[in-house]
Amino acid sequence: MPTTVASLAELTTLHLGGPARRLVRAPDRDAIVAAVREADAAGERLLVLGGGSNLVVPDDGFDGTVVRLESRGHVVSPAADGTALVTVEAGEDWDTFVAACVEEGLGGLECLSGIPGSTGATPVQNVGAYGVEVADLLEDVTVFDRAADAVVTVPAAELGLGYRTSRLKGADREIVLAVRFRVGTDGLSAPVRYAELARVLDVEPGTRVPAAAARAAVLGLRRGKGMVLDEADHDTWSAGSFFTNPVVGQETADEVARRVAARDLGPVTAWPTADGRVKLSAAALIERAGVSRGYPGPDAPVRVSTRHTLALTHRGGGTTAQLLDLARDVRDRVETAFGVRLVPEPVLVGGCAL
Repeated sequence: MPTTVASLAELTTLHLGGPARRLVRAPDRDAIVAAVREADAAGERLLVLGGGSNLVVPDDGFDGTVVRLESRGHVVSPAADGTALVTVEAGEDWDTFVAACVEEGLGGLECLSGIPGSTGATPVQNVGAYGVEVADLLEDVTVFDRAADAVVTVPAAELGLGYRTSRLKGADREIVLAVRFRVGTDGLSAPVRYAELARVLDVEPGTRVPAAAARAAVLGLRRGKGMVLDEADHDTWSAGSFFTNPVVGQETADEVARRVAARDLGPVTAWPTADGRVKLSAAALIERAGVSRGYPGPDAPVRVSTRHTLALTHRGGGTTAQLLDLARDVRDRVETAFGVRLVPEPVLVGGCAL
């Protein structure tokens, strides 16, 4: 049923954004498809909204139909090879789903614990954390193809999955209805690849541990960085990491290293990529460009998290315009200092732009 909403800020983790002209709450796949078809038939602009955790909505809102995904639940199907296929509805809260997998002895997704938002959003930008990406376990995605007016299943190999991207990102032809993962059934985690996580767990990289232990460790690390949602803690009123880690050529990486060394700033963490390029730590670049935690100060309604420089947080009483101004400031400082242009990770809706 269509309803009105005073502000999309009520439905986003940033608590920012103006009203939608129309909001439709869709409790299952059929309702999602029906709502999208109705909007398309009317020639209306469409915004599909899950948990609102990776979204920046303009202050003047969205002049169109917002379809809120409220489908829930998952089904586990044992496979002959000892793994299991788990089909989960797009509107299911991601961390609720990950917690259920751990409780049911299913391993592989535990390093993605604590990430806010809906499950349907995870393949769109190939969500990843602590050495695991959705692409590592994704089997396929069921989507509503608006152009073909058909529900189809797309294998993971055809989704163009890359670092925080897929063919679904930045496009609205295919609406995710359900996601299917292949997981382990022995109650153990994926091999621990992330050095920080291995240290917390006191294991060597590559070790598998009980999935519940890995989940607890990841949640502890994320809470320490203000990356687990808490309505009472404004340091978590964010869209998570606002910028992706830039992937650059070796020449650019060498120039960044030269500049930080010349200013005695300390090295920028870097990781080699499979294609011969280098991934740089966006947080390290931000800090070495002179942006500290809490920037620009305690009186600003929108500011950098006091616990992690990759998160831009809303302290209450702020606007999307102020958030975007801060994002531009941070981006420009990094580009001036190191010649590297940071790219936003959240979806910028409508008139939002950097």
